[in-house]
Amino acid sequence: MKQEMMTIVRQQELAPRIYELVLTGELVNEMTMPGQFLHIRVPRSDLLLRRPISINQYDRAEETCTIIYRVEGDGTSYFAEMSAGEQLDVMGPLGHGFEIDQLNAGDTAFIVGGGIGVPPLYQLSKELKVKGVKVVHFLGFGTQEVVYYADEFQALGETRFSTDDGTFGIQGNVGNLLLAEKRQPNAVFACGNNGLLKTVEQLYSTVDNVQLSLESRMACGMGACYACVCHVPEDENKSVKVCEDGPVFQAGEVIF
Repeated sequence: MKQEMMTIVRQQELAPRIYELVLTGELVNEMTMPGQFLHIRVPRSDLLLRRPISINQYDRAEETCTIIYRVEGDGTSYFAEMSAGEQLDVMGPLGHGFEIDQLNAGDTAFIVGGGIGVPPLYQLSKELKVKGVKVVHFLGFGTQEVVYYADEFQALGETRFSTDDGTFGIQGNVGNLLLAEKRQPNAVFACGNNGLLKTVEQLYSTVDNVQLSLESRMACGMGACYACVCHVPEDENKSVKVCEDGPVFQAGEVIF
């Protein structure tokens, strides 16, 4: 983990309140594991806590990385007003990401995401495709208006969509997509709210390799403040920290 003043290369609004921000800096050279996140300081003296945002993709040759975030409050609203050439105080990469070493060419991986849980799955999918793994994406959104990166995921492999109102893909949530799928994968990777992760955990209980990326509120981002703990099944008095031990866990390792 390093800290650096990274420079904004460009920013664009992908969908209402959803922004793609490209940064450059030497810190990109530390990014080797999809699913990790950055801890970014808001350039305002009254906003003390950094904002944890997952890494969407990175290019070490170009020393650029991309984050995709949704405007929710004062901090992300400030980010949305920034433009190329401005700098952000960034710490990272943080957390334990997705492990893909055990997958081989010819294997099939299901990649499951919902809403703002979709961004970190893009770098994961790119790296799996390089290994020769067949990727199948199951992506859920609220409505067609907030769908983003549809073409990007489709360029990597088979992609199925759902929206709550049925305006894009099938009507329903990602669970409906998975229930209609008859194939059994070698691995499943998922990122989204707890309901989505519980569904994946239940549907693929017989798959040995199921990795779940948790969404959690964080404060320090480094495991010091215990603001993002969750309990483990074997001992209700024991807990793990999402920011440090996760955000990616094997299915069954934590209680949602």
